[in-house]
Amino acid sequence: MRQPYVAGSFYPDDPKVLARELEALSPEIPGAKKETAIGAVVPHAGYLYSGRVAGEVYGRIKGRKTFVIIGPNHTGRGRSFSLSRENWLTPLGEVKIDNVLASAIMERAPMVSDDASAHDGEHSIEVQLPFIQKFFPDAGIVPICVSSKNMSELKTVAEAIAVSAKCMDVDIAVLASSDMTHYETRQSASKKDKEAIDVLLSMDAVGLAKTIDEKNISMCGWAPTVIMILAAMELGAVKARLVRYADSGEITGNTSEVVGYAGIIVS
Repeated sequence: MRQPYVAGSFYPDDPKVLARELEALSPEIPGAKKETAIGAVVPHAGYLYSGRVAGEVYGRIKGRKTFVIIGPNHTGRGRSFSLSRENWLTPLGEVKIDNVLASAIMERAPMVSDDASAHDGEHSIEVQLPFIQKFFPDAGIVPICVSSKNMSELKTVAEAIAVSAKCMDVDIAVLASSDMTHYETRQSASKKDKEAIDVLLSMDAVGLAKTIDEKNISMCGWAPTVIMILAAMELGAVKARLVRYADSGEITGNTSEVVGYAGIIVS
């Protein structure tokens, strides 16, 4: 079983405290209808900084049988596309892997490896799980940690996810775990992030990769986001909308060096 690495730092390690924090980060909005999300972008910083953005996304979407969670590899460990087949543990309990869907994806995309090592110490997927446990306690997951920037490989993985889900008639949503611009002034970060978000909202995966490169935008999960967009479109998604944008300066008071966070729903 994959043990939690960032409980007690990125989010509370006490189950009762964590449950209260999740409740505070995702308050119900009177009259708001739940959306059938096929994909989403959710941030992965400490809950103090990005939890409300993530909470607003999770609080607005309907449940799915399985969440394919694609996160960037911050540690450099493991293979380019590492799929952990272990069940995951958080302070709220165990999250089970959808092994049938995981096997189908790996069969269709040979670059996706059964490799737990890339997930050791990695936080980008772990921080999503308590939100999933709160809102969708019966859902399974397929966690894929990505370090490749090869567009051909990203497209192959996206197609494998979508085709596997369609062939198996599995009700899924694809989550891309990503923060936006890192450690720039609020003015610079918000300008760059708007450019990236505008392309993302147009569902242009190739254009997003090009914008990230040309504008030198330090969006750590752009590759997972490309996979998400392509897979979601293959599964019938036609639109994306920004739920919330924020930055770390709203908490720290320091606007000279912020990290940006965007919550986006694709449907």
